Amino acid sequence: MTRIKHEPHRLRIMQSRRIDASLHQDDNTRRKHASPMSDLGLTHIALPALDLDASIAFYARFAGMQVIHRRHDVVWLSDLTRPFAIVLIRADVVRHPLLPFAHLGVGVASRAEVDRLCALAREDECLIRPPEDYGPPVGYWALIRDPDGHTLEVAHGQELRLTVQQAGHR
Repeated sequence: MTRIKHEPHRLRIMQSRRIDASLHQDDNTRRKHASPMSDLGLTHIALPALDLDASIAFYARFAGMQVIHRRHDVVWLSDLTRPFAIVLIRADVVRHPLLPFAHLGVGVASRAEVDRLCALAREDECLIRPPEDYGPPVGYWALIRDPDGHTLEVAHGQELRLTVQQAGHR
């Protein structure tokens, strides 16, 4: 790559445009050739956890997730609906938990399921925000705190699939 003397910001812009162009080209290839469970695109989020077993139990209870891989102090959790995992990494301290409004979001089958999960969270004293209905496309949602202080949103009626499908047809 040719360096642009005394204009580092312009070099970054040019590099960024090249990367953006290659990403769009890869997106088209990705759509044409990706298998239903490919490892392309967003694949995981990694979070520190003090007690892996407590976190596994929490995400099983409130997000329908299960362990798909475990090695030493690392656990991968998935709901098996798409190639995406929450990666929990054992830590001695959680310095920066996902706090509202930074959160993980999980869609559930009904408003009644949101209410059921909130009742469980209330019993477990980890309900942060009770259900609210914001209408489409946000839906009916609530916030729950995991054992390490990370925030999980449970929601029904979010129109993410429709929005993504519409964006793919533009």
